[in-house]
Amino acid sequence: MNLIILLTLLLTLVSGEDDVQCLRGVKSSLNDPRQSLATWNFSNSSIGFICNFNGVTCWNDQQNRIITLNLGDFGLEGGVPKDLKQCESLQNLDLSGNKLTGSIPNDLCVWLPYLVSLDLSDNELTGVIPDGLGNCTFLNTVVLSGNKLSGGIPNSLTNLRRLTRFSVANNELNGSIPSGLGGFGKESFEGNSGLCGKPLRKCSTRTRRLIAL
Repeated sequence: MNLIILLTLLLTLVSGEDDVQCLRGVKSSLNDPRQSLATWNFSNSSIGFICNFNGVTCWNDQQNRIITLNLGDFGLEGGVPKDLKQCESLQNLDLSGNKLTGSIPNDLCVWLPYLVSLDLSDNELTGVIPDGLGNCTFLNTVVLSGNKLSGGIPNSLTNLRRLTRFSVANNELNGSIPSGLGGFGKESFEGNSGLCGKPLRKCSTRTRRLIAL
């Protein structure tokens, strides 16, 4: 029994250290002209110290394990940080309203397998919506509106059976909206002149042929 308790404590400590390294990497990879991350001081090594960081919510204050990272409207610049892969227990990620550039990582769901809510809206992200996003089994919120994303909406997103909030509005998307997403309102897709299909206008015969190819 004592061995089990010891192993549990060791796993908790290792996981907590991963989350510390995650935040350290996030901070170093982003430009922070407004000093929104000024409270992220890593000189402290007490248990739960990262739980006092601006934008960070932990599972409990006695562990350095993050459940929510809300950096919305922080004025941050850069790409989606690769060091997020070390925050494996993260469930809610909000990077909205910043000046993030580059693409959405295709491995995001590999990095964050328990992700429930993802908000990357109102940035300057480019490229396609990655197929890999459909592998986030627990996602119920996906908000990618207000970027410069192009290409089509991947059919893999219809695998997100728990999805209750979804928006890709105001991007540069084209093609047919997957039928499994047709239950969301027009506001979820508006602002993409190349998109067609329910709940927007019907796709032309030519568009349907291109999709079939």
